[in-house]
Amino acid sequence: MNTRTQGKKVARHTTPVLADRVLPRDNGRLKADRDAGVRVNAATKPSVPDRIRAAAELVRMDLVIGAGIFVVAGEILALGRLPSAEMALLGFLTGFFVSGSANISNDYFDRDVDRVNRPARPLPSGRISVAELRVLFAVFAAVGLASAALLGPAALTLAAAVWGVALLYNVRLKEIGLVGNLAVAFCVSMTIVIGGTAVGAAVNGLVLTFGALAFLFDLGEEIASDAMDVEGDSLRSSGSIAARSGRAQALRLSGVAFALFIALTFLPFLAGWLGPVYLACAAAAAVVMAYFAARLVTSRTIAEGRVLVRRMYLVWGVFVVVFVLASLL
Repeated sequence: MNTRTQGKKVARHTTPVLADRVLPRDNGRLKADRDAGVRVNAATKPSVPDRIRAAAELVRMDLVIGAGIFVVAGEILALGRLPSAEMALLGFLTGFFVSGSANISNDYFDRDVDRVNRPARPLPSGRISVAELRVLFAVFAAVGLASAALLGPAALTLAAAVWGVALLYNVRLKEIGLVGNLAVAFCVSMTIVIGGTAVGAAVNGLVLTFGALAFLFDLGEEIASDAMDVEGDSLRSSGSIAARSGRAQALRLSGVAFALFIALTFLPFLAGWLGPVYLACAAAAAVVMAYFAARLVTSRTIAEGRVLVRRMYLVWGVFVVVFVLASLL
């Protein structure tokens, strides 16, 4: 579950979950919100609607909705038909809330970097406080894991593993470059596998193939996003490929991951698992993805690169949704 696609992307911590650091005195002790890089004046305190919008931005609604859909897609791929309404709802809630908790904690540990890369994010801009972030994180984690528990022990085990890896990434692994990229890609790929295990069916080749597709796509996106964030990443001594080898090299490696992704999309048809409808969807997605990937590798500005990454995410999401719907007709 993606923790950083619009900025997937640590500061020291004193407890496993979202503990504040105390900053040095600056004419008196700084408040917790200042730890997030902001100084909120009581007269300009965000309104309730502003806080709600900030919370939605913190959670990254497009990503968490995508995570929920991917869990349901895993259920459909495993069963070969629609799951029950209860299973579909619990699967969606598991993906939505577990992914959301990861995104929330990502913003906390990224607050120093976001002052440089994304000063308009909820914490640096002061639109949400550290205390409010903690509550939101706890609620999302609890609801996500509870939903997974209702799907059964196997789904709960996988969801807890994803939650743990995502938190470890936010706390430490993102500093280790490729290892961090692999960790995030693992979390995203597991959304589909969680769906496959949730319905009690054997995880088949189709589920594993789509899990691998999610892994390759997110790996390419993670490496590309690092290339977009290289300036801010210098604040935390990042070991990203972009920081070590340069933005151009990172984008080339990202292009390799996307090329493997495009090639793998045709495996279900070649293996005889899926028919012409899937082939048509895969071919259309492959053409558009190849176009955006080529533009990404040659992009000259950070803003252009971020736009292209977002468009590729949209194409991948639409591909999954259209294929699943078409296969059920």
